[in-house]
Amino acid sequence: MLLGLHTYSFHLHGMGQNWGGHTLTWPRVMDIFTLMDWAVDTGLDGLHITAVDCETTDRARLLTIRDAAEDHGLYLEYNFSLDEEFDSRLTHTLEEGIRIAHTLGSDIGKVSLDLRRPRPLCASRHHPDIMNQLGHVAALTKNVLTLTEDTGVRLAFENHTESFASEILWLIDAVNHPNVGACVDTVNSVMVLEDPMTAIETLAPRSFTNHFCDHRIERDQFGCRFTGVACGDGDIDLNKALAIFKETSSMNRINIEVEWDAGDDDPKTARQKEFDAVVKSIRYCRDVLHI
Repeated sequence: MLLGLHTYSFHLHGMGQNWGGHTLTWPRVMDIFTLMDWAVDTGLDGLHITAVDCETTDRARLLTIRDAAEDHGLYLEYNFSLDEEFDSRLTHTLEEGIRIAHTLGSDIGKVSLDLRRPRPLCASRHHPDIMNQLGHVAALTKNVLTLTEDTGVRLAFENHTESFASEILWLIDAVNHPNVGACVDTVNSVMVLEDPMTAIETLAPRSFTNHFCDHRIERDQFGCRFTGVACGDGDIDLNKALAIFKETSSMNRINIEVEWDAGDDDPKTARQKEFDAVVKSIRYCRDVLHI
């Protein structure tokens, strides 16, 4: 399998999106071309990128990024949202996202649904409000199926932080087209209180791509925190997740995603910790998981 990196792994360096919804005054210290150079030097095979990394989605800029990726021998996957709550730069229509992905030379358009869930959360799986939203997305998706065929871009709907795995499957089945599948994220289901291994097992057979991510549950006097860590340092069984991918899916790429929390650290310290976590994740995937 190939090993790539979701650019959000360097969100404290200014990549991916706006630091998980927190507007910081830190200057950006990395761009897509610097990251491509580093990816090659580090032995990565590709990047899972967003509009933030592109800086602009003008055609000329996208073609420059495409050509640079080809020169570096890197695959690109394009990540966008339908209604991003924290960073509107990621929001596109399905048609826009497909056309951008195609111009970049990407065969994947990864889509965050950005559902707005009712409460109580524990009782909201396939809630009528959710089904109305999913039905709307299904209708929009059917309208762009010809475009996916013309461009070769496959849409991968993610179990983002507001989606149950079975809801993603409902959407895929409602559209019922070979160019429409899933992106399985190994941690996101916890955000809707779903067992991550159940979500992985459910979505892997229908997934075109993935976010290979680890988090740790830390108990404290107020309850617990679910915190991003380097792959292999958390409470997600990534060895089992990889085995499920290999046994049940056709995916041939693993996209590492590190979600590092800056906490109270100053920019220099936080960025160094994030960088170290990314390097540790790569080494874990290479040396322990043998990807």
